[in-house]
Amino acid sequence: MHYRRLGRTGLKVSEISLGSWVTFGNQVDEQASIDIIRAAYDQGVNFFDTADMYAGGKAEVALGKAIKGLPREALVLSSKVFWPTMPGPNGRGLSRKHIFESVHASLRRLDTDYLDLYYCHRYDPDTPFEEVVRIMDDLVHQGKVLYWGTSEWEVSQVTQAYGTARQYNLVPLAAEQPQYSLFHRKRVENDLMPVARELGIGLTTWSPLHYGILTGKYNNGIPAGSRATLPEMSWIRDQITPERIAAVRQLTSLAESLDLTTAQLSIAWILRRKEVSSVITGATRIEQLDENLGAIEAHEQLSEELVDEIFRIISPLEEK
Repeated sequence: MHYRRLGRTGLKVSEISLGSWVTFGNQVDEQASIDIIRAAYDQGVNFFDTADMYAGGKAEVALGKAIKGLPREALVLSSKVFWPTMPGPNGRGLSRKHIFESVHASLRRLDTDYLDLYYCHRYDPDTPFEEVVRIMDDLVHQGKVLYWGTSEWEVSQVTQAYGTARQYNLVPLAAEQPQYSLFHRKRVENDLMPVARELGIGLTTWSPLHYGILTGKYNNGIPAGSRATLPEMSWIRDQITPERIAAVRQLTSLAESLDLTTAQLSIAWILRRKEVSSVITGATRIEQLDENLGAIEAHEQLSEELVDEIFRIISPLEEK
């Protein structure tokens, strides 16, 4: 396993991390979750990402149980706040009240004393930047959060939050968590990465396989039992277009010529960007975890010619 700094902070995170969206507490039962998380740790993964709204809080509980007995100082745990998790008008958003109550609820579910990284899961237009930055600064000084960040914020929102922190001598955000993959890249590469380099913000990217499409498992239709067959995930089927499947088939052929899987090639393509501190992956089986971790060695095979070939394949799919 290789480790990268989270932006310009001193925190080092495994370049491939393990997330829990739609898996732990939902698709994966408790014992399987524990087995996958322990297997990831044994292979050098130190960064584990979750959120208070994943599986209604069950993902945090599963992660908390899985890390029991592991040295807390060896782990980097992150969670998030924004979506409705409590009753009433203050049960969502980024108000001081909701963040304060949410972080304590997350700590209870994870059964830990502090979070290494705490994200604002979305931008809240109803809460001033100063209020958000000040409560995060308070949590850092209270020792409940070590670093904080944002997820899926626009570049202008990231820069304004960073500027607000500097203006009032408060702890600035250290990370942004955007969606980033071969099929979702222009916003990140054109807008976010230059700002991340300038401000020293680490990018912890999610959905590197674009909801599983970049694994190649949908190349010949939607298999029974796949995520796209779940009623609550039916929107994935809209992402499985003929144009994308045609591109994935070409990527699969290219990966096979290198003795790689399509997933490994797709994750390795992200790892080539130094702005990315960690690629957050998901797994419902240990075999999937092992496959994803194989992208670390695959990254070393990405020559300029190979990257050019990948761009040739995906360029017809450029986002408008």
